[in-house]
Amino acid sequence: MKKHSGTGAASVASALLSAAALSGCTGLFHSNARPEQVYYLRAPAANASNGSGAVTGGASNGAAVVPPASLRVTHPLTSPGLDSPRIMLVQSDHRMNFFAGSRWPSAASDVVESLLVQTLRASGAWASVEDTASPFPSDYLLQTSVRRFEADYTGGAVAPVVHVVIDCLIGRGEGRDVIANFSVSASAPAAGNRLSEVVAAFEQASGTALDSLAAQAAQAVHDDEERRTRGGRNSASSGAPGR
Repeated sequence: MKKHSGTGAASVASALLSAAALSGCTGLFHSNARPEQVYYLRAPAANASNGSGAVTGGASNGAAVVPPASLRVTHPLTSPGLDSPRIMLVQSDHRMNFFAGSRWPSAASDVVESLLVQTLRASGAWASVEDTASPFPSDYLLQTSVRRFEADYTGGAVAPVVHVVIDCLIGRGEGRDVIANFSVSASAPAAGNRLSEVVAAFEQASGTALDSLAAQAAQAVHDDEERRTRGGRNSASSGAPGR
């Protein structure tokens, strides 16, 4: 009887294993996991009250005139755990966690910066509003720190309450003198415990907080411009020769 060589047997075995691997490729890389959901927040619609009281000057037809002041929004600072695209929640025992299978398009600090720039531009209270990446100089700088941006389950209800808290510093672009510091906050209960309803509460709370931020920032700069104008007039008056 003719015997098969060891090399031939090994080749056959190798070919069978390769065929089995090829036939099982689709099963090997198939996953039943649900695809990750990415949620987008929209900035609040333009509000006529945003900064309208802080606009200086006037036109012959009575319409408000955009003041010459420009503003740069620096990249927001964040509390620990928030510089991530994951959607943060706080459980009833004060444990920090995140919603599974879902995220923001970018880190929460990027999301807040984008919303903030859009809201300030829509307010109509500025000559221009620039973000961190802009190469153009600005009259004023806005530094923010996101202290809370979370879905809070500690109240005991089935659906959470979303909290947004942002600390703000406004300074002059030249000299970097701080002219104002304040905090804005807003809360919005989710209509239900579905993630789409929680995201809607995030949008509502952030919109309310950013509306307040836009109005206070415009007012702070308006007050500073008035102080500087009065100071210039007083200096001119004191330097005038007596009669």
